[in-house]
Formats: sequence, structure tokens, C-alpha cells
Amino acid sequence: MTEPRTAGSVRVMVVDDHPMWRDAVARDLAEAGYDVVATAGDGPEAVRRAGAVRPGVLVLDLNLPGLPGAEVCRRLVAAEPSLRVLVLSASGEHEDVLEAVKSGATGYLLKSAAREELVEAVRRTAAGDAVFTPGLAGLVLGEYRRLAAGPGAAETSGVRDVPRLTERETQVLRLVAKGLSYRQIAERLVISHRTVQNHVQNTLGKLQLHNRVELVRYAIERGLDGD
Repeated sequence: MTEPRTAGSVRVMVVDDHPMWRDAVARDLAEAGYDVVATAGDGPEAVRRAGAVRPGVLVLDLNLPGLPGAEVCRRLVAAEPSLRVLVLSASGEHEDVLEAVKSGATGYLLKSAAREELVEAVRRTAAGDAVFTPGLAGLVLGEYRRLAAGPGAAETSGVRDVPRLTERETQVLRLVAKGLSYRQIAERLVISHRTVQNHVQNTLGKLQLHNRVELVRYAIERGLDGD
């Protein structure tokens, strides 16, 4: 199946406070064909440089001097909602994962991941997939379900304020909520990867949401993740 974007068309910025690690990640991604447009070693520098170079994907550590990675993510996504953030962290603590996602990160990968996993994670992040180290995706979906079942869920789960989606958009939304990747959705519905992307982008526009993570939460709040 044809990929929607080549690595060279993806502008990537790497943020980490350890120079050797930062340089190694940037080098690995550049060798894989990505356009590494900038690096940064602390939070304030990351905000400044990202604002100047406007990357498509930000590979971000959470433990940064000057400004925590989660706050860097929050500020940059607020300024540029189309930015996709892949957190690359040594921490697999549940609190760190959930804080990153709530701040706008679209993926979370542990630093123990192999080079090939990182390269693939950046590709999928750029394509719009929510990418998580195995075991963490279930955590995020579980948290969204918990929030959806909490106080006030009844008010947010009504359908009277839901914009009109096409039958296909609703099908795609349900599969997104189940945690399937775009490639898996395309195979399930026997449509192209590009078509899945188009349906997701149309749905995001109709629902006035910014990224796939918000879309998953929206769908779960409305019970669209069930069978």
C-alpha cells in the first residue's frame, strides 16, 4: 500500500537534554531519510526553535531543564494544533504517560525501543497514528473510558449535539476508538490508507478536534468503542 508521505517530506525536531542521546536520535532519523530541521536541549529553547522552524513531528523527552516536556508539548500544540508530538522517554510511569497525552502528545515511546521502532514510530506519528510502546495504549484507552464513566458523563454522551457524520466516517471513528492504526483500519474496511486519513481529517474538522488522541476520547465518551 502506498504511504501517504515519504520520510524526506517529514520535518522533525528532536528535544532531549542529553547531547549524546539527542545527537544519536537526530542522526538515526536523518539516516532514515527524515528532514531533521532542529534540535534543542531544554524546554525554553525547544519552544523558541519549534516556533521558528515549524516541524511536523516533535520527538520530545519529558525530563527537560527550564520547562517540563509536558508543558513544552502543551504550549506548542496550542500554538500549532497540527503539530504531532512523539514523546521519547525513559519513564514508563502511568502518570507520565497520561500527563503527556493530556498535554497533546499523539504518541509515547520508551527509550528502550530499538532504532527501527523509533524510525517506524516517527513515520506512523507523521501519518496521524497514535503510537504507543506496547502496553501503554491500553493504559491510555482505559483512562479515557474511566473519565467517560465519571461524573458528568451522561451530559457529554448525548447525541443531540453530535455533528452529522457519514456512515463511513462513523465506521472509521469506531475503529479509531478501538485503538486500530490507520493501516489496520484500511485493511479492515478494504480502503486505502489515504482514504482513511481523509475520513479522519474530515471528522476532526466536523467535530472541531485537533488530533487523533482527542478523537479517541470523543468516541469513547460517546460509547463508540464498543462492539
